[in-house]
Amino acid sequence: MVSAVFHSPLDKSSIAPALAARESKPAMKKTQAVTATAEPATALVTKASRPSFDWRAVWLRVLPPIFGMGLLVGLWAIISMKSTSGFPSPLETLKQAITVFSDPFYQKGPNDQGIGWNVLLSLKRVAIGFGMAAAVGIPLGFMIGRFTFLQRMFNPLISLLRPVSPLAWLPIGLMVFKGANPAAIWTIFICSIWPMIINTAVGVQRVPSDYMNVARVLNLSEWKIVTKILFPAVLPYMLTGVRLAVGTAWLVIVAAEMLTGGVGIGFWVWDEWNNLNVKNIIIAIFTIGMVGLVLEFALIKLATAFTFEEVKT
Repeated sequence: MVSAVFHSPLDKSSIAPALAARESKPAMKKTQAVTATAEPATALVTKASRPSFDWRAVWLRVLPPIFGMGLLVGLWAIISMKSTSGFPSPLETLKQAITVFSDPFYQKGPNDQGIGWNVLLSLKRVAIGFGMAAAVGIPLGFMIGRFTFLQRMFNPLISLLRPVSPLAWLPIGLMVFKGANPAAIWTIFICSIWPMIINTAVGVQRVPSDYMNVARVLNLSEWKIVTKILFPAVLPYMLTGVRLAVGTAWLVIVAAEMLTGGVGIGFWVWDEWNNLNVKNIIIAIFTIGMVGLVLEFALIKLATAFTFEEVKT
């Protein structure tokens, strides 16, 4: 008996995936080999292109200030060792500074307060006098720079009064205001106003003429010319004047307070001299310098934020 085996016809759809899988295996192996070979090369390129940390730039930024302060302290120590009048050494001054700043805001009377209160009261006088100078000087600088008649009118006055020492104005303030505090504020006002007037006026005069020609074509009002054209262009010059004025104001307030008395860091220096406390005078000098440095740094950052560099094409 012969048995017949009947095979069903093969389905092409079932054979195609198997053939595709068989053909794709060598291609996958080649791809994996190429990828495995490329990975080390990519790692080498990444490792080679990764920038190393620039220690030289760090040392060039950190070491010079350290050497400068070391030189100052070294000269100070040599002077204190050679001095026969009891000039304090850096170590003695440091110990006294720790004592002074351990309680900077004590109050034992109107003329016996901590160094913190004296600094704050001096800053308050500077803020009032400087604010008044900015309120007058900046608009006046805009007008002087904008109008030729006002420029010719005020230039001789500015040239005459600007070189006068700020302390020469102090007796006038004492005579007019009959008080030490308003006289000191007046001195701050008169010494702070000149840098703001001059820098603002120069900024207005350096505005490109094309801007003003466009304003004439568009028939803009004077208010829009000032707010939309002049103010953005003059802002860097104005902030430079503000920075110079603040530095001058902080410089002058110390001398003004030494002459007028009362409360303030200048009066604190003079009072410590009357008590022959040289260590506290040195501490006050460093404190005045640090406050001035902080004010200068803050205004430089402010000026940098509003200064736009021209894009060169």
